[in-house]
Amino acid sequence: MSVLVIHFLELALKGRNRPWFVASLVRSIRLLLADQDISHVRHVQGRIEARLGANADWAEIRSRLSMLPGIANFARAEQTEPTIDAMWDAMAPMLAGLQPKSFRVKVRRINKLFLTPSPQVERALGERVINATNWAVDLTKPELTLRVEALKEHALVYAHREPGTGGLPLGTGGKVLCLLSGGIDSPVAAWRMIRRGCRASFIHFHAYPILSRSSQDKARQLVQTLTRAQLSSRLFLVPFGAVQQQVVLNVPPPLRVVIYRRLMVRIAEAVAERHNALALVTGDVVGQVASQTLENIAAVNRVATIPMLRPLVGDDKEEITAIARTIGTYETSIIPDEDCCTLFTPRLPSTRTTPQLVEDAEAQLDVPALVAMALEGVTVETFKFPHANKAGS
Repeated sequence: MSVLVIHFLELALKGRNRPWFVASLVRSIRLLLADQDISHVRHVQGRIEARLGANADWAEIRSRLSMLPGIANFARAEQTEPTIDAMWDAMAPMLAGLQPKSFRVKVRRINKLFLTPSPQVERALGERVINATNWAVDLTKPELTLRVEALKEHALVYAHREPGTGGLPLGTGGKVLCLLSGGIDSPVAAWRMIRRGCRASFIHFHAYPILSRSSQDKARQLVQTLTRAQLSSRLFLVPFGAVQQQVVLNVPPPLRVVIYRRLMVRIAEAVAERHNALALVTGDVVGQVASQTLENIAAVNRVATIPMLRPLVGDDKEEITAIARTIGTYETSIIPDEDCCTLFTPRLPSTRTTPQLVEDAEAQLDVPALVAMALEGVTVETFKFPHANKAGS
């Protein structure tokens, strides 16, 4: 019988809370694979198992599980009786078509009632592999590792182990609201928080109808991609062009970018409060652009009343781009669009603003009225995976 076996690492360190974390991961796996031919998803002796039916699409299952937080690795295995002969009968067909330069057999004896020590089982199975294939043995850096897990009532045998994304299961880290631009950084920042078990919602500031809808379409694509990792998402779309116009009329050009950002934080906080998010998340990287010097980050932070998390703050562009490629957001992020950040942006924004300068500039604005105006125009869209239906309201 073919089974799906899923391992986790970090959850094993959670002590008395571990059952809650594992139950959350089991629930997420059931939802993620609800449309696949699998059954009996359950926690069994430190791993999660599920039966794979005849119509299970392994390529699709593998693609989905590789994005799901909380999984260290997973494999398609054969379940068999916990005897050496039965293990070999399951292992032998797996060797067909393989030509590794070296191999080893690795056995984990989870059930200590299985009396044969692991090294002895490894030698017995290894000898059978050599007799069948004449492959070379390498116990330190083999090209192929054939794995056996001997449990209480059965054994699991598999030849290929797929890497997971690690982290913590969905929903175990609380709710956050991610400020999502159309660039490379903010989707990666959101992904890092999702990987830590946070339930992420997204807020995107656009300048329609002054500019086109292209930035909104891009935000939708990014959220749809990230929803593969957390199964459901909400995207809040905020009209920001009229707010920017008021800033242009009243604020000196060098300070406008910081003022825009402070207004965005106030608006995002109001949305976060309405939807019980505990923190805001941004893709800020120290020194990357004018608004992200420490002085300007501090100026923006001063208006926040809930935590502002910056998961990428010390990364460089190459590191962030590599993650974006891995999670599938990079190709969307580099599509040209008309982002509100490009609207009314001064040629020489201030990189070393001071609290007094910013407060004096904001004194020329009716900040509560501008925040209220933006909030009145907010729309929300929902995204689901694997059924990626979207609804606006």
